[in-house]
Amino acid sequence: MSEAVLEVEALTVRFGHGRLKVTAVDGVCLHLRRGEALGLVGESGSGKSTILRAITGLTTIAGGQIRLDGAALAPPRGLAVLRRVQMVFQDPYASLHPRHTVDRILSEPLAIHRLPDRERRILAVLREVGLGPAYRFRYPHQLSGGQRQRVAIARALILEPEILLLDEPTSALDASVQAEILNLLEALRRERGLTFLLVSHNLAVVAHLCERLIVMRGGRIEEETTAAALRSGTVAADYTRRMLTASEGFVRRGAAPG
Repeated sequence: MSEAVLEVEALTVRFGHGRLKVTAVDGVCLHLRRGEALGLVGESGSGKSTILRAITGLTTIAGGQIRLDGAALAPPRGLAVLRRVQMVFQDPYASLHPRHTVDRILSEPLAIHRLPDRERRILAVLREVGLGPAYRFRYPHQLSGGQRQRVAIARALILEPEILLLDEPTSALDASVQAEILNLLEALRRERGLTFLLVSHNLAVVAHLCERLIVMRGGRIEEETTAAALRSGTVAADYTRRMLTASEGFVRRGAAPG
């Protein structure tokens, strides 16, 4: 078994105060092995995205610990951590500055982290995500949804991270484009040796990219299972079985679900 590169132990996240206090994540423990793709699946409000935001330091935690290669992460996250762990958000239009060109969007992380060879890195990462140099000086509104998400992926990749946190990376896209992005992510993981933590409410999407998955419900882990168990229907929890039933026509194909 590969060593755990990322560990979440007894993670608790709360929002609000007094009678309005809500526990969004309640004592969650998980580990992510180097080179694997782990999925977090569950309905809206189950705490999936909050876990990703806690890992990146975007959300304050009320309890527990997050460790990277055995070292506890403290807020605020330093540049060394942020270079190793990058996040791709759900809505590429919202996550890209509307008045910045693709070139500026990709240049900013390089400037912040003081990385050299800006020109080479930008052209290389655009090719890697399937966008040529012609897209370099376009604005987000001049791109399709799928192209915007490719830029968002390129922005994460340009720092050459080890771990990608993927927050519903295809849910804002048309069904016809979802398969393209999933296949791109699968190819990037294979070619770069990346480690993925993927959040989705869609079992087919998670099972396409992930070997192992955690089912979330009400801020807690309901079940840890595998893509193989989803295919065979041999999951343990009633809640997971109900999710499978709700995912009408769920199958794991050689190509991504369309």
